[in-house]
Amino acid sequence: MVRQKKEQRKDELLEAGLEVFAERGYYNTTTALIAEKAGISQSYVFRFFKTKEELFVAALDRAFERILQTFKDVEAEPEELVKDMVKAYENLSASHPNEIGLQVIGFSVTEESIRNSTRKGLLRIRNYTLEKLQSAGINNAEREVTTFLAIGILCNISSFIDLPELISGEQNK
Repeated sequence: MVRQKKEQRKDELLEAGLEVFAERGYYNTTTALIAEKAGISQSYVFRFFKTKEELFVAALDRAFERILQTFKDVEAEPEELVKDMVKAYENLSASHPNEIGLQVIGFSVTEESIRNSTRKGLLRIRNYTLEKLQSAGINNAEREVTTFLAIGILCNISSFIDLPELISGEQNK
């Protein structure tokens, strides 16, 4: 029971970290802000994570894992697969918007452990998506995956900076 409560607190802390990092960025976030959001003391944060960087990596890994699981949950006919994966990602983005922010922030942080986490997360998504498209018999699966990821990253940036014109083609008049 104590272990279960400890894991629950760690999950709450990670969710608070996702939210605060996505809102304030990596460099403008402190463990004190995350602790406040989670409703715990700052010293309690360090029971789970030795540094802010370690907490960010754990939150980023969680975000990438959610994305990967979202794609794994998609079952569709080959001609609908990419469209259904896009729809699943849009649904995830609506239910977990902080994942988008964390990915975009992860691209810009220079700490090596964060760069490694970003690389690893993107590579896992790329490799899984490639396997899924190849298994479905999608022609030019390599190209399709590259396009799929490029559009996804552009959509993330568009959402993060609140510039929907990047993906909609519409111009403000």
